[in-house]
Amino acid sequence: MSEVRIKRGEPIDKALRRLKKKMDKEGTLKDLRNRRYYEKPSEIKRRMEKRGGRH
Repeated sequence: MSEVRIKRGEPIDKALRRLKKKMDKEGTLKDLRNRRYYEKPSEIKRRMEKRGGRH
């Protein structure tokens, strides 16, 4: 779970921007979007083969 401490007098916008950067760096949002719907293992395999076997 990502956490950002707000400094005294820091605007909320700036703290949100830092949180978004941190989550993007960790890949949290990308992972959530990929897990939004269940994907059968055969579908994952087919998608990987279509992309050339890269992850």
